[in-house]
Amino acid sequence: MRELIVTEFITVDGIAEHEQLPNVAWNDAMNKFKEDELADSGAMLLGRVTYEIFAGHWPSETGDFADRFNALPKYVASTSLETVDWEPAEILDGPLPEAVARLKQQAGGNIYVHGSLSVARQLLGAGLVDRVRLLVYPGAASRGKQLFPSDAPVALELVSAMPFDNGVVAMEYRPVAKT
Repeated sequence: MRELIVTEFITVDGIAEHEQLPNVAWNDAMNKFKEDELADSGAMLLGRVTYEIFAGHWPSETGDFADRFNALPKYVASTSLETVDWEPAEILDGPLPEAVARLKQQAGGNIYVHGSLSVARQLLGAGLVDRVRLLVYPGAASRGKQLFPSDAPVALELVSAMPFDNGVVAMEYRPVAKT
């Protein structure tokens, strides 16, 4: 069975909006973190907004990382999009939890949710997320969209943590099943 992995850039207070992240120089350790994710990826699951941002940027990028990233199958969670043109891509049918449960049963590599906070929140709430991978930036934003909803606590078990020279910490968690 494929695993569903949420990957996010966040502040220490849990804000996951790109515009709210402190300015930190990208470094080799962060690059390796993203390269490792790409090597582990069998597909992407994106919400409409993230899909549109990525589709407007990535197809024009070149190089090994971009070529591999662009080639991944993309599943788009949207009720407003009628077509997707960043191939290979398809719009998911039906309620998101049921569509993702079906995807997880299919053959293929792990499915990564990039950004797409509303998608990540829904899937965390439905118990469909197998791992959460975070690049935690050194700073608190105090406001903005949070990865974890304030009305539904999510218990997590630490898998790994690695600080980088630029103050960013790579963290990986596994959600703890509700009992």
